Formats: sequence, structure tokens, C-alpha cells
Amino acid sequence: MKILSYISAIIAIVFLNSCEDVVHVDLDTAAPRLVINGSIQWQKGTVGNEQKIRLTTTTGYYDTVIPSISGATVTVTNSDNVTFNFIEEVPNSGIYLCHNFVPEIDKTYVMTVVLNGETYTATETLKSVAPITTIEQKNEGGFSGTDVEIKTFYNDPGNADNFYMFKYKSSINAMPTYDVSEDKFYQGNEFFGYYTNEDIAAGDQLNITIYGISKRYFEYMKKLILISMGSGGPFSTPPATVRGNIVNQTHPDNYALGYFNLSETDIKNYTIQ
Repeated sequence: MKILSYISAIIAIVFLNSCEDVVHVDLDTAAPRLVINGSIQWQKGTVGNEQKIRLTTTTGYYDTVIPSISGATVTVTNSDNVTFNFIEEVPNSGIYLCHNFVPEIDKTYVMTVVLNGETYTATETLKSVAPITTIEQKNEGGFSGTDVEIKTFYNDPGNADNFYMFKYKSSINAMPTYDVSEDKFYQGNEFFGYYTNEDIAAGDQLNITIYGISKRYFEYMKKLILISMGSGGPFSTPPATVRGNIVNQTHPDNYALGYFNLSETDIKNYTIQ
């Protein structure tokens, strides 16, 4: 009973002061951990030779600057033993560029990052994607019946199990939203990605990207999306760290965050009607 009374008191205090004061909670900050954003994206209709991998570290919750990592050796090698070098052309940017990458559907690639005497590796296969066929808009969506709903259609090929990721970047929001889908219940049929926004209006722009992804990356992104939505409620167990496919071969306990994935993509720009 003492614990319940204590929690109730805290809630009451926060509620009574919420109109006047900003609550700043002191949080413990863990030691920085390497983050590898190794997302290789091959847009349909392009050569796909220009690619980048970004290295950063984790930082405090209230920090506004994400630290970049320089001085690493970054390579990607395909299953034919052809190696592509990623070079940090702008000092201290943490962005490593490759200008001669060769993307091939269903080919396996190994990313290697050597930093401070430690070697990180990840293996992934480049997945194809079904192209976007049509985009439909409905203006009577959501609980209110006034939200804009967008359906992005594609024809799923029936000869394999396929996994998809959608990214929606609107002109009115700073950050994109993501969704993932698997063809378990619509294999070989037409299906759609779904986006809704109560604030978007006629004339606003929506950039839509569909990615072909692996099953493991689908499961990884699904977990991240659920965490970002806060689906567990205010008193749920704090989520554990979501580990990607990157392995520290030198010291396994000093793992890196992030994921190495390769996707064929299709992109459409849509103007809200």
C-alpha cells in the first residue's frame, strides 16, 4: 500500500505542475557504444554505385548532437570476393562513401568495420522489391472520419516469401514514419502499404519508399517500430536493447548497435489532393 500511495502522490504532483513546469528527469548515461548505419539502397532505374555507411556513437537522452566516428576502415565484400572500399572523404563526418559499388539481387555481402583494434562484421543478402503500381487517397479515414489515408499498391510475386518496409516522409513532419509487412497472407496478390495523418492537407508532399528486405531485418524493424510507438503502456517493462546483425569479432561483449542491410527500393512522390 505504501508503494501505491507513493506512485499516486508522484502522479498527482506531476499533474498539478504540468501546466507550469517542465519536468527534467535525471537519467543515468551508459558508456558510448558504436552505432553502424549500414543501409545499402538500390533505387530502381539507377546504377546504385553511390552508397554510404555512417558511424556514430550513442549519447545522452537530452544531448542534441550525435557524435560521429572517424578513423575506421570500412569495406563491403560480395560473394564473388570483390571488395568495395568506403572512405570518409569529409574529415570528422562519420560518413564513409563508395562510388563504385555494384548491387546484385540475391547476392550476399559482408560488411567489415575495423575501429580501434576491433573488427565488426555483418552478412546480408540484397533483396528485390515489387514496384509501386498505384497510390490511392481517402479523406474520411481515422477515428474522426476526417483523416487523410494513403494506400500504396504493389503486386507481390508468388514465387518466394517476401518482406517489405515502407518509409513515409511528409513535407509537414521533420521525421519519417516506417512500417513493415510480410506476404504471408497475400503471397502472389496485389496488396498495399497504409499511411494516415490527421494533420496533412491538400498540397502537402509525401515521399513514399518501399524496400525489399530480409526476414531478419523485418523482425528487427518490427521490434523498433513497436518500441517507438510506446505500445507497452506507461507501466510496462522497459524494452531491452534491440540487437542487429553486427558482430564484434574481437570482443563480442563490446557489441555495436545498428544493422547492415541491402535493399532494392522504389520511390514515389505524391501530392496530397
